[in-house]
This record gives sequence, C-alpha cells and structure tokens, in this order.
Amino acid sequence: MDVLYEDNHIIIVNKKAGEITQGDKTGDPPLSDKIKSFIKKRDNKPGNVFLGTVHRLDRPVSGVILFAKTSKALSRLNKMFQEKQIQKTYWAKCVNPPKIKHQRLVHFLIKDAKKNKSKAHKNSVPNGKKSELIYTHLKDHKVTNLIEVTPLTGRPHQIRVQLASIGCVILGDLKYGASYPNPDKSICLHARRIEFIHPVNKTKIDVTAALPDLEW
Repeated sequence: MDVLYEDNHIIIVNKKAGEITQGDKTGDPPLSDKIKSFIKKRDNKPGNVFLGTVHRLDRPVSGVILFAKTSKALSRLNKMFQEKQIQKTYWAKCVNPPKIKHQRLVHFLIKDAKKNKSKAHKNSVPNGKKSELIYTHLKDHKVTNLIEVTPLTGRPHQIRVQLASIGCVILGDLKYGASYPNPDKSICLHARRIEFIHPVNKTKIDVTAALPDLEW
C-alpha cells in the first residue's frame, strides 16, 4: 500500500491503474476494502475498520486518492468537495500536443450510461453538464506531450473527453480515440496532486504522487 499521508482522520494513497475505488459489478476487490484490510492488519484492530470514500478515480487512472477514517472527517470532506474547497491537479500524457499551450476549456457533457462514455459539446445542450478545466502544456518536461490539468468541475470522464475534443487524446485511452491500448490497460492520466485544509485540525495538506513507471 503506497500511503502518501495518514493521520487519525484521513488517509491518502497512490492508487495503481487498474484498481477500482469502490465495489462494482466486476466483483473485483476495491481499493477501499484493500485499505481497510491493510489498516486492520497493521494496527491489529479487532473490529471493523471505518473508511469513507469521498471521491473516485476511473479504473485505468492512477494517482492521489483521499479517504476518510472517521465519520466526522467524511461529512466535512464531502461538504468541502461540494463547495470546491479541495484542489486536484492531474497529469496527462497525450498522443499529440495541444495547439495552444495554456487555456481554459468549457464544454457541456452528456453521459451515455449504457456505453459508460461522455460526449463533449461546445454549446449548451439539453441535459448537458457544464464542465470546465484549465490546462497547461508542460513543454520542458522529459515526458513528451505532458499536459497539466486543473479541473474546475467534477464530471464523469471530464478530463479524458475534454482533452480528446481538442485533439489531445490520452495515451492508451481507447474509449476516447487512442489507436492502441497500453500493455497494462491503463491510460496515461495520473492524479498528481491534492491540496486542501484538513477537515479537523485545519492544517494545510499538500500531497503529490509519483508517476507510475510504465508507459510514462
């Protein structure tokens, strides 16, 4: 378990691509259960371990993910996410670089639940969810076509579909236009950093997750 930060109220880990945040129809063990088992064994806890999920990462995505270890932290973190008091930064390695180095993208997303896929529209459409992000092409980084993304909203597949809509398909992301998959079925989208004020002790939390070794 790659624990990046932990105290009595929260735990932050570096999720591996391929892990699911919570249980789904696949029946595969979710990261939340793995963390509970990890804490139970490490701390020799006799009873059940409380762990609250406050946000999620798509299965093929790696990086920083935050869980609550107490009900107090869970309720406060849920409110903080709703009020956009938690800032997340992502790195995406794309097939092509963006034509514009830095800009704000605004789209209206429609999700197809059957296909588990979203479509981005430039203009407002019925039932479309307004989605915004800011990106910067990190031209000088050793990773080619690396884009840093700060999402301003939290829509399903938002970064993946918005970047694809400007010709910056994420490497390995077959769902949104990549020509071939990554060998491990991951996509090159990584939750790089999370910043927020601790929900209980009010200290500044700023955590960064190392990039995966594969494909980057």
